[in-house]
Amino acid sequence: MHRSLRSLAVFIPIFLALWFVLFTPVGLLDPGEYDRTTVTAVDANGTELATVEVRIADTRDKRRIGLSRTDSLSPGEGMLFVHNNQDTHAYVMRNMSFALDIVFIDRDGRVRTIHHAGVPVTGVGPRYRGTAQYVLEVERGWANETGLTADDRIEIPETTEPDS
Repeated sequence: MHRSLRSLAVFIPIFLALWFVLFTPVGLLDPGEYDRTTVTAVDANGTELATVEVRIADTRDKRRIGLSRTDSLSPGEGMLFVHNNQDTHAYVMRNMSFALDIVFIDRDGRVRTIHHAGVPVTGVGPRYRGTAQYVLEVERGWANETGLTADDRIEIPETTEPDS
């Protein structure tokens, strides 16, 4: 019995430390400064639809915080999430007070999925999924206003790569 208690006494602090590292509350994260760039939406014919000035979320902490500390977006403003590789990613609207278009973009810049996400009624709200290496979040309605659809492209500067 004593051996079990000792093992448990060792396991619990290790488990709690690991949990805190992996699931640090968003309010305790300090992502540092965001780099910024301009991305351009173009249709299948190569016609420019719009440009967006984006903050780049290219680290785990920046991707986790996202726009949750932002009160609103100006027209033509957004956030570009940069992942290490193309995969299926899920996004939630944690602590959001405004609606978004969430645009999933593959490694070649092609738009794969567009979600029109409303403000969550309680808590975090639903998960929005898509296969992407990049995810662009902009004001809700932006995709419709610009005419952006799946298979259009988002031109992303080549210098935009994940930090970690």
